[in-house]
Amino acid sequence: MQDRVWQTAELTQTYLEGVRGAIPQAEVQLEVMLRLIEAAGVEVTAVLDLGCGDGILGQLVLDRYPAAHGVFLDFSAPMLAAAAKRLAGYGNVTLVEADYGVKGWEEGKRGLGDWETGPVQSPNRSVPQSQVQQLFDVIVSGYSIHHQPDGRKQELYAELFNLLRPGGIFINIEHVASDSAWGKGVFDEMFIDALTSYHQQNGKGQSRAVLAQDFYNRPDKGANILAPVEVQCDWLRQIGFERVDCYQKLFELAVFGGVKPVSSEN
Repeated sequence: MQDRVWQTAELTQTYLEGVRGAIPQAEVQLEVMLRLIEAAGVEVTAVLDLGCGDGILGQLVLDRYPAAHGVFLDFSAPMLAAAAKRLAGYGNVTLVEADYGVKGWEEGKRGLGDWETGPVQSPNRSVPQSQVQQLFDVIVSGYSIHHQPDGRKQELYAELFNLLRPGGIFINIEHVASDSAWGKGVFDEMFIDALTSYHQQNGKGQSRAVLAQDFYNRPDKGANILAPVEVQCDWLRQIGFERVDCYQKLFELAVFGGVKPVSSEN
């Protein structure tokens, strides 16, 4: 599978050090995420950061809700190592190495103790399975699910719906498809400008031409399977999510998701 490229230490380092900091309006996306969680009004006791990378999304949620337990899941050992480093001072986290692209990844994981199978474990909080109807109050994901084929995306959204407690919220900060080649071109140019500015500010010295060449020939490009945000919001509605919306969008960068109804029996 094309997304296996993300299991390499080289690409992990390139992304974390040279790309992620350049993402336009990243701070706005994170603020929107936190505002949505607050607006959902759910008691945040358990959080899943799906495809967590170095764990920045889940970390921000835990900083806002320090009594919660965070599960950070990724299939990339180098990414999980970066997450372990970022979260070293936290006693309320569990890191799990698992591939959510494979059906059945979540089976049996209904209590936090069942998740404690990853490279870093946190035994200080475990919820007895008998007390857990659904596992998480908040599920977040950042720039990860777009690597899955569309059919698998839909299956995964249904699986995440079932992992949420009633009233819980799912938020996806994601790379989505443009409606036209023109729109994609505008996005690409904006992102290259952002990369150039970021590298100049950090003294990396690479020219815009070099960065543009790297951008268009990046090794992970083939792993991107983009879908329009409107289509993905429709999938969420069909599954049963409510309050579904694209809450913030800049060309191919979108924040969208929904809330599991309190009356849901799934």
